[in-house]
Amino acid sequence: MEPIREPLKASSNTTTLSIVVPMFNEAEVLPTFFARLQATLDALGVAYEVICVNDGSTDGTRQFLEEAHARDPRIRVLNFARNFGKETALTAGLDHTRGLAVIPMDADLQDPPELIGEMLDRWHQGFDVVLAIRRDRSTDIRAKRLTARAFYSVINRVARIRIPANAGDFRLMDHRVVETLRHLRERNRFMKGLFAWVGFKQCEIGYERQARGGGQTKFNYWRLWNFALDGITGYSTVPLRIAGYVGTFVAVFALLYGSYLVFRTLAFGKDLPGYASTMVAVLFMGGAQLVVLGVIGEYLGRIYSEAKQRPLYIVESSLGIDAEQSLTVEVG
Repeated sequence: MEPIREPLKASSNTTTLSIVVPMFNEAEVLPTFFARLQATLDALGVAYEVICVNDGSTDGTRQFLEEAHARDPRIRVLNFARNFGKETALTAGLDHTRGLAVIPMDADLQDPPELIGEMLDRWHQGFDVVLAIRRDRSTDIRAKRLTARAFYSVINRVARIRIPANAGDFRLMDHRVVETLRHLRERNRFMKGLFAWVGFKQCEIGYERQARGGGQTKFNYWRLWNFALDGITGYSTVPLRIAGYVGTFVAVFALLYGSYLVFRTLAFGKDLPGYASTMVAVLFMGGAQLVVLGVIGEYLGRIYSEAKQRPLYIVESSLGIDAEQSLTVEVG
């Protein structure tokens, strides 16, 4: 297929490519990451910028990024006032891009920089979104692979949009897609859902997910569980509907059972069975009510968070970021 978008070279005054990298305590892997990334980008000969979002790191990440910016102004840095989480850090990076194409990626080298050239080729062919699909996840432990498969199976059944399985944040997006994402300012952010929600013309390329280049993963099973809840409750009201069904079932069951007890007492003069049956009924009803209230509480908590209208993040300092481009609170 002939290219639809003309490739722009490094001599152009327009930034062709923006790389967005959220970071939290990644100092150990950063030298290798930047060496591979910059070698790849220089070989492609495109005009690029690398937007690094330091999400409240407590190791040497900030110092490394500041030194990297001093050596190469194309490395631009946002330092958060505290840790806001990866989804918010990714949002901040997208907010400050200037490229015609944008690629979010992790710094742990599980997203191979060498795939960027193929992504750009697909973008030049006219695709607005190029998804990097993990064809091989053997580097992940079995429990993580199983839970990820279960999550995508559930969310694609209950949500109105389809979220591609085994597609992380690593993808190429045209600047029109990024401009659309900038208008989505919800506080409980599930970026994979937002990426899927905006649509546009998409294609997929596969890659083998590698082991981390260094450091430790920042996700544990509790955080992954809450991440999954954000995804399901953010893109579906099915849990509320199920809670309604549970309440209806319990109410109908209680009505039928109560009618049976009244009939038996009137017809045969027998009393209620006693303590055991009473406790079973009370505990069953109480448990069902708490489940329903818990589901409602999840949605109510998200409404409360949205109603406060606090900024998504606070930037303590920045390097190479235009002041007029900042979309949020900046202090210092």
